[in-house]
This record gives sequence, C-alpha cells and structure tokens, in this order.
Amino acid sequence: MTTTDDTEAARPSSGRRVTPGRGRVVIGAVAVAVVVASALTVTAWQNDGGKPDTGGGAAHTATAVVTRSDLSNAQTLDGNLGYGRATMVKGGKSGLLTWLPATGATVRRGRPLYRVDNVPVPLFYGGTPLYRTLEARGTTGPDVRTVADNLRALGYDIGVQPAVGTWVTPRHVTPTATASPPSPTSGASPSPTTLAAPSTTPVRVKRGDGVLTAGLIAAIKRWQTAAGMPATGVLGVGDVLVLSGPVRVEGVQAQLADPADGTLMTVTSTAKSVTVQVDPGEAGSMKRGDTVTVSLPDGSTAPGTIASIGATVRTTDASNGDDSSGQPRLTVGIDLRDTAAVRGLNSTPVQVQFTSETRKGVLTVPIGALTALREGGYAVQLPGGRLVAVRTGMFSKGVVEISGDGISAGTRVVTTS
Repeated sequence: MTTTDDTEAARPSSGRRVTPGRGRVVIGAVAVAVVVASALTVTAWQNDGGKPDTGGGAAHTATAVVTRSDLSNAQTLDGNLGYGRATMVKGGKSGLLTWLPATGATVRRGRPLYRVDNVPVPLFYGGTPLYRTLEARGTTGPDVRTVADNLRALGYDIGVQPAVGTWVTPRHVTPTATASPPSPTSGASPSPTTLAAPSTTPVRVKRGDGVLTAGLIAAIKRWQTAAGMPATGVLGVGDVLVLSGPVRVEGVQAQLADPADGTLMTVTSTAKSVTVQVDPGEAGSMKRGDTVTVSLPDGSTAPGTIASIGATVRTTDASNGDDSSGQPRLTVGIDLRDTAAVRGLNSTPVQVQFTSETRKGVLTVPIGALTALREGGYAVQLPGGRLVAVRTGMFSKGVVEISGDGISAGTRVVTTS
C-alpha cells in the first residue's frame, strides 16, 4: 500500500522545487528565531485530496494580505534632558572677587562673568584663550584672532587685518646695553644703561592668526572704556574669559573676597539637549545628523538630531546618576529641534528612539507567514496550499520584507493566527 506524506512537496511559481519540513516553522519577531514546528503542533498542510487536513491536532491558521509599506529598524534607549556636561571655570588673574553671578544666570559675549578688584572679567567666544600679554603692535597669533573676532562681533571697527601669508614685523622691544653719558660734575666714566630697541624679525601670518594692528589696539581701548575696564589698549592673561559660546551658570563655588585665581563656578551650555549612554556596539549604526524622536514625561514627543558621538568609552557609575550596570558606554548628544516643547523642563529622564535603517515601499507580510524550507530559505503558503519561495529583507515590529515570483501587494498568504 502506497502512502502519501502529509507534507507533500510543492512547486513554487519560480519553478524551483520547494520541499518543506514536516510542519510549519514560525520566525520570532525580534530575534527572528526558528521555532520547531512540532512544538507548535502546526501540521495543517494538504491531505491526499488536496484539502487542508482538519484533524484534531491542526494548528490555528489565518490568512494575511501582502502589503506595500515602509519599514525601519528602531531602538529606544533611556536618556536625560538637561543642559549638557558642566565645565569648571577657574580664575586667571590675581586679586579678590568682588562680584559673582547668580546660579541659573545666562552670560553672553562681552558681558562680565565675574569681577576682580571691582574690574569686570568679560566673556569672549573662541577656542584659544589669552596666554600672554597682548601689548606690542605686530603681535601675531590665534589669541589675537580671538580678541579681533569678538570685538568685531560686538560692533567695533578693528580696521583691516593682514592677510594670511603676509609678513609682519612685531614691534617687540629687547633690552640692549649702551653707555650713559658721563656725569658733568663727577667726570666719572660712562656706565652701561639698558635702553629699548625694536625687534626686526618678521613673522608670517598663518591661517587662524590675528595681528595686533594699530586699528585693533584702538578698538580695544574703546571697548575697555565701554566695559568699565582701564582703557590701556593692553590685555593680559585672565583679563577676559574665553569659552566656546554663551553659558548658563550651573553653580557658584567661590565666595566674595575669595582669591580670584581659584575655582570659581561651573557653567553649561544655554541650550537644552539630551544625552544618551549607548553601548559601543550599538553606536556603530548611529551618525551625526541622524534624526531621532525624544519621548517626554508628559507623553509628547520632540524631534531631535544626533549632534555628537563620544570617542571615549567610559564605565557607567550609579553614584553619578548613570545606569548602574557598570557597562562601558559612549555618550551620544542630541540637539532638540523644537525647544518650545521642553521650555518648562530643566532636567528629566526621557526616552530616545533611534532609527538606523529605513526601507521605503517594500512588500511585507507578518513574520508568522514565513515557512522555513528544508533545503534552506523561506516560502509563503497561498490559501490553495501552494508554496512560493521568497527572499526576505528587513525584519521590523512583527513584519518582514519579502520578494518573490508571483508575490505582489494584495496577494493572500497563510499565517499563524
């Protein structure tokens, strides 16, 4: 007597012989794991008459429609809304503190951040602080460029700056020994006296340099007068504080009458942002400029953009408010596009959804519609029982991208119910 296996092979429209195993295999939605069909008692294939087997052990199945839609791979991670990492401010000149800002105050370019001996120390924007006294005409360097850029931004006419590649002769002075005239009364021999002589060594202006010209020195004097500083035209180390931009005073550690050359305060950016501690392996799919969605505590969302991805891996520490897992993490910074959405919030936990890949207009089916084939690959079953081999693409949120001969939007396929 000849018997027919209830998992009789079917031939898909592509012409390739598709041999299913003894039962249906279901693909898990997240890990895309293959589950043994017998464990799910999925045995409803065709019987000898070509009709579905309705035996008592049959699995519950349904049909689904192949649809055309967009898919994306997304992950949601915990983050924190705030003003970013705080920067410690140290004084750069001697004297006593006579004024300090209030916590939460915002300080912008040209405004005093504190006072030393009742002289304001204004804030300048830039990347190079003043590391020497700027006095001699012709002094060239990036610190001079910091002064020139800030005075120009504050509306002062600084004159024309020499172009890159120009040779400039600084008017530095160097001590030289010369003989002083003999005393008319003593008749003593001439004694050596130190006089000043100009240096004639030229310096070439490099990219990023500024030059202390007569016009810039005049602008410094006008600005010093307006700022309430001695109008000397000279700027020394610590006379201005150079930071990357406007700051918000997060905390003040010093007190009035303290020495001004110690730790004074901590400051942050004035813009609210979100930081997320990310596993280094997950950061590989992220890049600057990627769009994210930030979920706020009130249930609303705000769009954001990845602004920075840390290059230093650090271990989280529960004592600092980090994830207590103690795992290595990279810090990802996110700028918010709509600051109005967080106007009433200063610091709060949030959730951030990252999307690493998007597939537009692809054919999709529920993951439960896939059948693993004995020879490898996958197929979908049509309501009549025929199997059609398919190629799979992205898996996302319980559905999978597929393509195959005879498969189009609207095609009905069998899936687990």
